[in-house]
Amino acid sequence: MHAEKRWVLKEQGDPVKVEALSTGLGIPAVLGNLLIQRGIETKEEAYRFFNPKLENLHDPFLMKDMDKAVRRIESAIEGNQKIMIYGDYDVDGTTAVALVYSFLARIGHKELYFYIPDRYNEGYGISLKGIDYAEENGVKLIIALDCGIKSVEKIEYARKKGIDFIICDHHLPGDEIPDAVAVLDAKRPDCNYPFKELSGCGVGFKMAQAYCQYKKIPFAQVECFLDMVVVSIAADIVPLTGENRILAYYGLKRINENPSKGLKSIIKICGLEKHNITIDDIVFKIGPRINAAGRMEVADESKSGGHTAVRLLIATTEKRAGVYGDAIDTCNNDRKSIDRSITQEAHEYIENNPDLKRLKSTVIYNPNWMKGVVGIVASRLIETYYRPTVVLTMSNGLVTGSARSVPGFDLYQAVESCSDLLENFGGHTYAAGLTMKPENVEKFTERFHKYVEENIDPERLVPQVDIDSQLLFSDVTPMFRNTLCKFQPFGPGNPSPVFMTSNASDRGDARLVGVEQEHLKMELIQGEKPNISISAIAFGQPHHFDHVRMGGAVDVCYCVVENHYRGMVTPQLRIKDIKPVKK
Repeated sequence: MHAEKRWVLKEQGDPVKVEALSTGLGIPAVLGNLLIQRGIETKEEAYRFFNPKLENLHDPFLMKDMDKAVRRIESAIEGNQKIMIYGDYDVDGTTAVALVYSFLARIGHKELYFYIPDRYNEGYGISLKGIDYAEENGVKLIIALDCGIKSVEKIEYARKKGIDFIICDHHLPGDEIPDAVAVLDAKRPDCNYPFKELSGCGVGFKMAQAYCQYKKIPFAQVECFLDMVVVSIAADIVPLTGENRILAYYGLKRINENPSKGLKSIIKICGLEKHNITIDDIVFKIGPRINAAGRMEVADESKSGGHTAVRLLIATTEKRAGVYGDAIDTCNNDRKSIDRSITQEAHEYIENNPDLKRLKSTVIYNPNWMKGVVGIVASRLIETYYRPTVVLTMSNGLVTGSARSVPGFDLYQAVESCSDLLENFGGHTYAAGLTMKPENVEKFTERFHKYVEENIDPERLVPQVDIDSQLLFSDVTPMFRNTLCKFQPFGPGNPSPVFMTSNASDRGDARLVGVEQEHLKMELIQGEKPNISISAIAFGQPHHFDHVRMGGAVDVCYCVVENHYRGMVTPQLRIKDIKPVKK
């Protein structure tokens, strides 16, 4: 099934500003245009963008309650109190827990515990079970990471047991802020911190940075954890702008040059040790392996899956890291085979239900599917059917599931419109989780389909490729490529630029590659300039092979990447879409 994609050329920068900036920086106009499109209009702004500096990180004490958090940690350390680090089982939660735990251990505190709730028995966020565990072990302070901003009753429950809380979160608060010793969240309406988009692990990093400043501990004692921060930034899909750009830039440097033992073990398992690791590598290879532990059910009742991920990330010897790395890789392989078979079942169900295929959304329920992978399955179904999707299963007597959206459609509002049928729900524009009683599934399905039908712009049901600018192959010079590299790291808020070239054709050696001949490899030339050819790969687009092999002209949109092969670095076009030119 090859859905026709809509190509949309972004608004181009003001020609006068583009000319002034390009001339001032001595770069091609097409790259000056990219900067203007990203809101960078002066030489000074461009210099800061191209040269991220750690000294440009914000003062952590600009965050509301940071002083209280630091003083409470100080008193816990001085009084040799037991501290428990608590966080969710996803990548952001487990990296955050590992960072704060490792930092406190590094500066000499011995009385440390960590706790990761079980996806299946406790669900997201702070749990009563976790607080009871803290009480049983004599814990006096819990530091909650990547969760807690809405846990008003749970914090009160802990307070009655004589347990203090520091909350480090990055989600939107509710109407009431929990009564904790300190609540660090830049999204609090009363917080003036200049950057609002940190990951949960990023907030934990800022707290450690603040503690170093306060106690005059060298910054190097916290800088060494930037590899965990970049993993959280990439996996949690937070914008790669502002402070996140600096953290990610130095985090990538760290993960490539001197990663922690735990991350080194995963890098090895992924086969990335001789590779320059990018944000994409974290998103598609490293992150899913850490996530897999929290997705899988664990036989040992006293441990959660996320527990193994933290053990890996805090490992101080290569031997321990290797053991936990292997365990996580096994989880990931199991997760992959389960998600593949469930995705196949879901596809078959949709294909055999013409009425469901005709709708503008998908809601699909099977009580036997595994709760930990339904979010992945929802994303896979969108790749094929390209419409808002909810995948539901049964867990602990309730129907629970994940919803995913397409760009431009607010999924959270769609789910919220059915809130009277739900036990609970949470999420954001493009992803949500929800729980309901089994008897409400039918009503929810009807209501969700109706809401999407009435509120989605039909254009949103056609995949869209946003194109930054048109480009000639002759423009892709070494100087162009060097400057383009400085735009990295790419991600949300700073996506990899997409260019478009018209009237290209293959030089004569197009071929299909890959295990199932599913990718199209070409050497493209443009128009009447056969002397300038450029290597191109179109993943998952074998259906264009015949047209291209016969010398047919094509319009292509693509990202320019570097291909590393046998010590040689050459430009390559990673083709996003191909449109045959009709004669």
